[in-house]
Amino acid sequence: MSKGPMGGGHGMPRGPRPKFNPGTFKRIIKMLFKFYPVMMPVTIVCILFSAVTSAIPAIFQKMVFEDIETFVKGGDWELAKQTILPKIFILIALYVVSIITVTLYNQLMVFITQGFLNKMRCHMFETMQTLPIKYFDQNKHGDIMSHYTNDVDTMRELISRSLPSLLQAVVVVLSVLGIMLYYSLWMTLVVLAGVILMAFFSKKVGGGAAKHFMRQQKTIGKAEGFVQEMMSGQKVIKVFCHEKECNEEFDKVNDELYNASFRAHGFANCLGPIIGNMGNILYVVVATMGGLIILSNIPNYSISALFAGGATALSIAVMVPFLNMSRQFTGNINQVTQQINTVVMALAGAQRVFEVIDQQPEEDNGYVTLVNCEIDADGNISESDKRTGHWAWKHPHSDGTLTYELLQGDVTMTNVDFGYVADKLVLHDVSVYARPGQKVAFVGATGAGKTTITNLINRFYDIEDGKIRYDGININKIKKSDLRRSLGIVLQETNLFTGTVMDNIRYGRLDATDEECIEAARLAGADDFITRLPQGYDTQLSNNGSNLSQGQRQLISIARAAVADPPVMILDEATSSIDTRTEAIVQRGMDKLMEGRTVFVIAHRLSTVMNSDVIMVLDKGRIIERGSHAELIALKGTYYQLYTGSFELE
Repeated sequence: MSKGPMGGGHGMPRGPRPKFNPGTFKRIIKMLFKFYPVMMPVTIVCILFSAVTSAIPAIFQKMVFEDIETFVKGGDWELAKQTILPKIFILIALYVVSIITVTLYNQLMVFITQGFLNKMRCHMFETMQTLPIKYFDQNKHGDIMSHYTNDVDTMRELISRSLPSLLQAVVVVLSVLGIMLYYSLWMTLVVLAGVILMAFFSKKVGGGAAKHFMRQQKTIGKAEGFVQEMMSGQKVIKVFCHEKECNEEFDKVNDELYNASFRAHGFANCLGPIIGNMGNILYVVVATMGGLIILSNIPNYSISALFAGGATALSIAVMVPFLNMSRQFTGNINQVTQQINTVVMALAGAQRVFEVIDQQPEEDNGYVTLVNCEIDADGNISESDKRTGHWAWKHPHSDGTLTYELLQGDVTMTNVDFGYVADKLVLHDVSVYARPGQKVAFVGATGAGKTTITNLINRFYDIEDGKIRYDGININKIKKSDLRRSLGIVLQETNLFTGTVMDNIRYGRLDATDEECIEAARLAGADDFITRLPQGYDTQLSNNGSNLSQGQRQLISIARAAVADPPVMILDEATSSIDTRTEAIVQRGMDKLMEGRTVFVIAHRLSTVMNSDVIMVLDKGRIIERGSHAELIALKGTYYQLYTGSFELE
């Protein structure tokens, strides 16, 4: 079975459990206010107003009950109507205003939520474009994709529902607490004792949920990575009849996800019923304690008693709204606990998103840039703001001077050491000299370091020791984007994007005209099959050009490199996927493409490198032979054995 990106495979040890970062919630809030500096305060005001209006009716309830008590004891009915009806109308008005504010903030939260998710995905994708190749080599593609889908989507419910509910619950709890203290100190203490007990259970159960939700998000990414890998390798799986083993491995990954989800939701789902029933018990306790206080004539200390000049006896007019308030108080506490499931899952997903956003971007300390230039009759170089067909390196110096070096494609590597992993070198003391217009070929066994050399020229990775110079300039001084703009590359593994054939060719140079793209296709030998497609150059490609053959996809890749028209071309097994007849067609186009350019060729078919100016034979990261085809044949060494077929690759 194939290994994971770190070589451990899918049966690798779990390693330490992911840690939950409580600062994630604070960071989400900061980003919401940063993205929506006006709408967020307006939304919060609406939420606060809605919460307060839901708590105020308790005051009017007491007033209405007192008026009713007065009427029952023999009061004037007309006077009672004059005092009761206005209070009822005020209650109705408060509820109507509450409906309006709830509707308004819900609509605002929909806009804010979708906009926030959109911005987060854009922010994450923008960050991902700055990451080094090493990041994508070390992380499964399915796991990376999971950040954009599952992890971002977990924040939807948090922002749209949980945050407003939590804020509203906090305001209601504080408002009701103030009103309860205004009515009765003893009864408030009873409620607070119950709430402290509820908070203790919430912390215990909610803490367990947070840990397992974080693990759940990790295992979701792992499962998606596994499925993505299996889908891309489906033909290999079927050819080697590996379906049973794949099923067993998927069962392991899926069981891990099941266990994490079961524990996470088990903790979260049991919390709501526990808190709800504790609220019911508290309601009974409050009613019982209130009855005992009334029967015992215990003085009722409260804030209102301070204004009245002393403690008074607890009455039914206080007890009835107080019971409703205690229900409202514990109900909002329960509402908070019911949001734990959503909140913790969202914070776990957000933490994984922030881990991507916080990745260190690819370092680029280069200051030498590539510019269009003009060359006068005396050979002097000057910068131009339009495309001239000539390029130069714009090189600022520490003394304030500025020089221009014509882009020629002179590449040298001197005593280069490199390893993908620390203390494990892949290249040892490698030196390569490629003069402008030369064709340099690398041959050798798989894993000898051929592709690694081209990765270093592109600065996909930086060397451990030695020097790489481009037109006499250390490539560490050249901005990576400008360095790569001067290089064309055709890889063994083709990558075509969703769009037309013309779009994929133009990917090499976005300002290329249709005529230039067609000419590049002719140069690569791709024009013949493209014109026979249903819509020609306007034929839509999808799923990496699955409606084309492997050879046709490679021809489009070569045409893409041709339209870029770079001075240095890297061909990494560019014709390995093409049949012999098509290879002859492509080779003629490649010969034209390589005219006047510095070309690095990696090939197993030695027939494609026979006309190279220099052929370098690599073995275990070292150059063991170099010379022309004739010189190496005469040497009768490793290259001779490869060419004659008498050499066994390890």
